[in-house]
Amino acid sequence: MAKDNKNLNKKPKLNPYWIYGVIIAVFLSIQLFSGGFGGSTGKQTTPSQFLDYLSKGDVETVEIVNKREARVYLTKEAQQQEVHKNSKPKTILPSVSPLPNYKFEFGDLQNFEKDINQIITDNNLSTEVKYETEQNVWGDFLLTLLPFILIIGVWIFIMRRMSSGGGGGAGGQIFNIGKSKAKLFDEKSDTKTSFKDVAGLEGAKEEVQEIVDFLKFPEKYTSLGGKIPKGALLVGPPGTGKTLLAKAVAGEAKVPFFSLSGSDFVEMFVGVGASRVRDLFKQAKEKSPSIIFIDEIDAIGRARGKNNFSGSNDERENTLNQLLTEMDGFGTNTNVIVLAATNRADVLDSALMRAGRFDRQIYVDLPDVRERKEIFEVHLRPLKKEETLDVDFLAKQTPGFSGADIANVCNEAALIAARKGKKAVNKQDFLDAVDRIVGGLEKKNKIITPDEKRAVAFHEAGHATVSWMLEHAAPLVKVTIVPRGRSLGAAWYLPEERLIVRPEQMLDEMCAALGGRAAEKVIFDKISTGALSDLEKVTKQARAMVTIYGLSDKVGNLTYYDSSGQSEYGFTKPYSEQTAELIDKEISDIIEAQYDRAVKLLEQHKDKLTELAEVLLDKEVIFKDNLEKIFGKRAFEKPETVSEIIKEEEE
Repeated sequence: MAKDNKNLNKKPKLNPYWIYGVIIAVFLSIQLFSGGFGGSTGKQTTPSQFLDYLSKGDVETVEIVNKREARVYLTKEAQQQEVHKNSKPKTILPSVSPLPNYKFEFGDLQNFEKDINQIITDNNLSTEVKYETEQNVWGDFLLTLLPFILIIGVWIFIMRRMSSGGGGGAGGQIFNIGKSKAKLFDEKSDTKTSFKDVAGLEGAKEEVQEIVDFLKFPEKYTSLGGKIPKGALLVGPPGTGKTLLAKAVAGEAKVPFFSLSGSDFVEMFVGVGASRVRDLFKQAKEKSPSIIFIDEIDAIGRARGKNNFSGSNDERENTLNQLLTEMDGFGTNTNVIVLAATNRADVLDSALMRAGRFDRQIYVDLPDVRERKEIFEVHLRPLKKEETLDVDFLAKQTPGFSGADIANVCNEAALIAARKGKKAVNKQDFLDAVDRIVGGLEKKNKIITPDEKRAVAFHEAGHATVSWMLEHAAPLVKVTIVPRGRSLGAAWYLPEERLIVRPEQMLDEMCAALGGRAAEKVIFDKISTGALSDLEKVTKQARAMVTIYGLSDKVGNLTYYDSSGQSEYGFTKPYSEQTAELIDKEISDIIEAQYDRAVKLLEQHKDKLTELAEVLLDKEVIFKDNLEKIFGKRAFEKPETVSEIIKEEEE
């Protein structure tokens, strides 16, 4: 019995293609038996030949079809003649109606009828003339149905695409447009990033590791009555490793990890963003404990009511409202932690930032010299480098670089070494990579006149001389007059990494920046447009001293800085016209005082300035050693290596 049941189950299923085949076969049969495909429907001839056959009495019947075609039926006697032997109809299948011997098309029907009648009358013939109007019923029927068939076919195709998985994922299908686009991290197939791959960021790593622990061992924290935080916001400049930290969480946490971008909620259809937020949290709840990571959350988390000039329902605000409700509304999201990253925390809505939603705000800052050393060690692992490469030196050479910048430096150094045909990456390749990233591509073919080159040399020598003489100016690394990017020359410094800056430090830096123009004034008694970037930097610093940091005696301990960023959209200044004049005069006085100071310094050391410029003209690139030969040891030496910096900080 079991075998019988199996056999019953194996009955052939009705395939829809069989139905299509039967319909086509029936249609072809109808066409065949109606004479449409029955074989030859008459030998082709011409009107003049036909009139000749007619005058000889060979034609029994002439059939005029649709007023444009003639079909000729011969008499039985004529069909036996040698001339008409090839005109006998050849059929594949038997036909119900007789088939014509000849056929042809004619021009004007009236003239054709006149010729036929004339021959019949003159020869006293019994030839019969018939008139037929033929219609292709099936062809007309199919032509009528064709638009409907096309529309139905297209509709079936679209419906199948929408219902199948091949429509570009859940968000790519029209019926699933409200579904979340979040990618679920799979630790087996996806590249696993761990906390070992994240160098530096010690404080941020501890906070994020604790979030992973909350989900792995919740009872450890809840046993004392504590609640697991709802979310953590990673804030910091671009390239500092916010997304990398989230990847490390995905790699370390043994829980489902949903990853998506803030822009994934934005769609042209109304209500889609809010629907995707609901669906995202629904999936996360079903798989809890879980983590949701929203990268670039400022795409949907921007403060409500700002810059909403449309006056209509704002789709982004609806998405944000739904996110706020899901994170801390009436519904409970047990064991679902939301991680988010942004470099624009100032524009986020205050309701999103409050405790209970993003309980923790983890600031991911630019790495300091120690952290840069760790980051270099991570990115140097895959490189074939010289064993004598000094990582401390590289960390010192890259102040203000983010983790992404350091990764770029390592990659550029490897490419430069490969371009030069080296077997290993050395110190010079890294220096060239830093120059390439900071200054731009070297332009060796740029045409510079000797006078311009001399002016550039004295300009850069002026920067180097003034910075060497001042206590708080950044120590020089190298000076070059090789054009890079948009600059004709450049001076590389190692700025001291300070958390607070004093007025004398800012003034020394401004004086060093004006050293280039001051050198042109001292040597040539002329100034040029070459100091544009220096003047821009100095003006910004002076304005910050007066209007932001309150470091001006005349303006006083006032600041016009607004950390909320709302003053950017205001149309009025937060001070009077008299104060504006005072601010402008104070900025000008600060800059001019530092310019005069630079001029005096260079006049005192004019011979050394000239000597340095001549060396620069000769070598095109000079380093700290060249300055020590001319000026002697610098009086204000700072620790060089990372270990020395750490030792000084401990003391």
